[in-house]
Amino acid sequence: MYENNYPNGAYHYETENTANHMGQSNVTRPANGKKNGSGIGKKIAVAICCGLCFGIFGGMGFWAVNTAGDFLNERIIGDAQIKQTDEEPEQDAAADEQAGTESMADAESDQTSGIDQTEQVSAVVTDVTAVVKEVMPAVVSINNKYVEKMSFFGQEYSSEAQSTGSGIIVGQNDTELLLVSNYHVVAAAEELTVQFVDGTQVQAQIKGSDEDKDLAVIAVQLNDISSETMNEIAIAKLGDSDSLTVGEPAIAIGNALGYGQSVTTGVVSALNRAIPSSSTQSYDVSATDTEINTFIQTDAAINPGNSGGALLNMKGEVIGINSNKIGGSAVEGMGYAIPISDAKPIIENLMSKETRIRVDEDKRGYLGITGVDVRSDYSEDYGVPQGVYISSVIEGSAADAAGLARGYIITGINDEQVESMSELKEELAYYAAGDTVELKVMVMAVVPGNYEEQTISVTLGAQSQ
Repeated sequence: MYENNYPNGAYHYETENTANHMGQSNVTRPANGKKNGSGIGKKIAVAICCGLCFGIFGGMGFWAVNTAGDFLNERIIGDAQIKQTDEEPEQDAAADEQAGTESMADAESDQTSGIDQTEQVSAVVTDVTAVVKEVMPAVVSINNKYVEKMSFFGQEYSSEAQSTGSGIIVGQNDTELLLVSNYHVVAAAEELTVQFVDGTQVQAQIKGSDEDKDLAVIAVQLNDISSETMNEIAIAKLGDSDSLTVGEPAIAIGNALGYGQSVTTGVVSALNRAIPSSSTQSYDVSATDTEINTFIQTDAAINPGNSGGALLNMKGEVIGINSNKIGGSAVEGMGYAIPISDAKPIIENLMSKETRIRVDEDKRGYLGITGVDVRSDYSEDYGVPQGVYISSVIEGSAADAAGLARGYIITGINDEQVESMSELKEELAYYAAGDTVELKVMVMAVVPGNYEEQTISVTLGAQSQ
């Protein structure tokens, strides 16, 4: 149907589809009569573009996440490794502190890094408080008062002198406390004083000595030691110097410079150092008339006064007896100690000897002779026995009564060897007037140049004789 309802005569075209009997509704189409197909295409294009953009950005996002995850994972693993490396010494130190000295030694053997081992050894050497606390009560200070003799233009002068050293408590018997020291610390002593860790001082006597090995055992009477002091002191444990290795820690305890007990640390620098025992300055091992002994070398400071003190391992065992005499002052950073494995049999022998107590000077016995030393070079050149050559005998003296005469050479007294007049006087200091001694003398035989040994008993007289 067409109707002209507009004033300008324009026609409005309208198509009407009447619902059929099946109930279909009417559909109104655009007035221009065109279909809306271009709108659907645009929507499809936009959807495709959005999908492509989503895929591109999504892929980039996944790539970025994966890359960041890998980077963070590597950083975390690296930091964990660094942290683990940093924490290992702290964990080892904590374990060592908890386990004690023996577990520290076990921990050192488990380390595979040379740097770690060096650091652990350094820590052990630095912290020696436990060892010092255990061993210090077994180390003593020794004060030696002696008479120093000098000769000027044929005149002999004497003056009282004093020296200091150290000692180690090594044993006890029914009546005595026994200590070991160097021979040169106690030699020619007129009076020996021992100071214990608690500061108390008591008199001591020489029990026995070995000059060639520079060892001496001294004794303190138990009656002279208070019960309080006995509770403070201790007997040292002797170790095994034969099992030492170069580089292991070493601790020195002694009366350095006479100021009292002090501690120095270092390592075992060398073993079996051969040094002439009679020389303090010469290192020529080919020197004659000397006995070559071997020593432990350490960089732990061994100063004057340390002689006779203890060189220890980390178990608190004595591995050496320090001696400042060896090496003298010509070296730095080199101290020496007598190996305890070499010293043990000598110490045991000296401990078994009878303790001799020095007699007061006004009560001492005298021979009544004048004597001259037969030096070793003279003995070798002329075949004369080394000892004390009797140049004169005082009439009416003990020597005169016993039959001693000019030309006799005294070589021993009561099984103690004598090689000089000073040694003879030192031995006589232990005998009082009226005591009988056995002298070994060499007497010229009928054949010139030959000597025969005789044993002569002499009852010592008083000084006024």
